This record gives sequence, structure tokens and C-alpha cells, in this order.
Amino acid sequence: MRAVVINCTLKRSPEPTNTGALAAVVEEELRARGVEVEHVRAVDLDIPPGVETDLGPGDPWPAVHRSLLASEILVIASPTWAAHPSSVAQRVIERMDAMMSETDDAGRPVLFDRVAGVVVTGNEDGAHHVISEITGALNDFGYTIPAQAWTYWNRGPGPGPSYLDAEEGRDWSASTGRAMASNLVAVASALAANPIPKPPS
Repeated sequence: MRAVVINCTLKRSPEPTNTGALAAVVEEELRARGVEVEHVRAVDLDIPPGVETDLGPGDPWPAVHRSLLASEILVIASPTWAAHPSSVAQRVIERMDAMMSETDDAGRPVLFDRVAGVVVTGNEDGAHHVISEITGALNDFGYTIPAQAWTYWNRGPGPGPSYLDAEEGRDWSASTGRAMASNLVAVASALAANPIPKPPS
């Protein structure tokens, strides 16, 4: 089984990222369950705007598209900015929109039988809103969203330290992240054994 984790931080490599640090907890648990994990730091790719799978020469998105099709599990990790997903996460979702019209050899939506979850970090509340925005889009595209397929960390209302700068709440975020990984693998395995049928016409 394969997973791709798309880190939608605004920080370019090699700068440490709070979102990537929490996503790493989920990645570690996925690997412990035998899942091969690919980590994509989307901001490093300079993905151009658009709603097509391939915008031509120099477009890095087709490689991400191939990774999505090769994986049973997708995790989108995003910081919270003004109670919304990052602009990078929105760009990823916009590019994924083209997959809504893609079908497999059986005529089913190409993203059927795949599961998705979300990791969120931020200094203020808004994590549940970010989770809802991202999972809503991914479900539209064809992903199955398992129960409790998310984890988050936030400082609470007002300014404060970031995830990597504070211990407060990290144990909860980590245990929730491990549960998230377990649920993703369980539902992906169930879908592999019992694929979703082609929608009736």
C-alpha cells in the first residue's frame, strides 16, 4: 500500500515546518503499518494555477498526479491562515479538480477506492473549518473519508508559539494522528477487498 502526503506549508525547503512536523507523526505510523510513504512539499514545486492535469512544459503537477494515482492514501497537511487552508493547499485542490472527470478502465471515477485525511496546524482556532473545506473537496473528487481521518494542533485564541515551539497539546495531536493513520489503512484495505461499484447511469 502507498500513501502520498502533500505538505502545503508556505515555507520552502529546507526551512523547518510545523505542519510537516505533525504530518511526520502520521507518516511514521503509516510506515509502521507497512505503508510506503511519499512526502511532497508543494511550495517547492511552484505549481501554476489552473484546473487541468497538464498545463504544458515546465508544469510539475503531472508528476504529483501520477503519485496520486499510484497511492491508495492521500494526506493533505495545511497550516491555518485566517481560518482557511493555506493558499498552497487551495492551489493543490484546484489542480486536483481535473480528476473529477477522469475515469478508470471500468468507467468509475479514477479516485474511487482511495482514502484521504487532513493534518492542520495553526496558532488560532479554525482547524475544524480547514478540515471541513479540504475533506469536502476531496470527497467531491472521489476519495472516501474515514471516521476521524484528521489531526490538528493549535495554540487556541490569540497569538502564541507554534507547534515546534510548544509542548502544549502535542501528545493529543500525536495520538490523534496515529489513530488517523490506523483508520486510513483500515478503510483503504476494506476498499481494496470490496471496491466501490461504478455509479448507476
